[in-house]
Amino acid sequence: MKRKIRVFVVDDSVVVRRVLAREVSSDPQMELAGTAPNGRVALAKIAQCTPDLVTLDVEMPEMDGLQTLAALREKYPSLPVIMFSAFREPHAAVTLDAGLAFPGVDYVLKPAESFAPSEALKVIREDLLPKIRMYSSLSSGFSASSFPAASPSRDSLTPSNGIEDVRRVDVVVVGASTGGPDALAELMPCFPEDFPAPILIVQHMPALFMKALADRLASRSKIDVAEAYSNQPLAPGQALLAPGGLHMLVQKKPGGTWIRTDPGPPENSCRPSVDVLFRSAAEVYGSHVLAVLMTGMGHDGFDGCRKIRNAGGQILVQDEASSVVWGMPRLVAEAGLVDQVLPLSELGQAIVRRVMEPRRVMSPESSK
Repeated sequence: MKRKIRVFVVDDSVVVRRVLAREVSSDPQMELAGTAPNGRVALAKIAQCTPDLVTLDVEMPEMDGLQTLAALREKYPSLPVIMFSAFREPHAAVTLDAGLAFPGVDYVLKPAESFAPSEALKVIREDLLPKIRMYSSLSSGFSASSFPAASPSRDSLTPSNGIEDVRRVDVVVVGASTGGPDALAELMPCFPEDFPAPILIVQHMPALFMKALADRLASRSKIDVAEAYSNQPLAPGQALLAPGGLHMLVQKKPGGTWIRTDPGPPENSCRPSVDVLFRSAAEVYGSHVLAVLMTGMGHDGFDGCRKIRNAGGQILVQDEASSVVWGMPRLVAEAGLVDQVLPLSELGQAIVRRVMEPRRVMSPESSK
């Protein structure tokens, strides 16, 4: 029988601790490792409780969540942490910066301070517990054999031999979840100012953090980075992040290709969903899509990658060693859907080569 994931709850609200402790204890995949009203008490208890995951409020007396996160990372560098807090706008950027400094952090938005217990229960059941269950799935988890594989297979798990496709790439679509903000912060500086294709990104995060993430990525990038909006035209040399709480799709219209946002139901417990974006890109761009699946848990992106593969597009995934969680990329790699499995340090340059090289090969100047 699979071992239950042990959850430690850190929150100064007695109501939240009580409700969350009850919900964790009643879930068949979890058990309560302990609770604490602030970071100082938590650090003393965690050494004895040996949890598999910590939920962490931000605003607490004596030792707040960000101070606690720094101390946890020093003692337990690989312990998963979900920041579960009623983030205010000014604190979102600070909390995101802390997450970028300490990888392996996820986020769930708690209702405002005036929430009723019923609101907290709804968020815990619909947002927090599914994310914890994804961590629980990592040990036995999803299997690529659970999904139909595409055919024929490519050299998905072999290193590149230096010979790459010369198919034109008209759009790059990127999906990421846990560990994604850190990975994107390393990826985005790789793109030159004259990058000739749009980049569309789905990162699983609460809506409150998306603008802060876009701003942080923009400050590190040579190309424009922003949160997408509906009916926005796509243009080369721009990177657009799906707005939090909305799916992002591409659609063909007279005069070009445009962004469409959709408040439809979550897919794979996610909104925005990587699958939604990837499928729409396959429908609009066909074989001229380059998909990139990065660190993250669960299986969001698998179905979209299969659609892109069947349309003749290209797929790159981040490797296990450089991923915080090798869940989403692993499924796609093991199903034989990918062109290359690459470390994060090589992923950006591989994208640039696959987008830029065909244009050099096919340009009139190259034949002179």
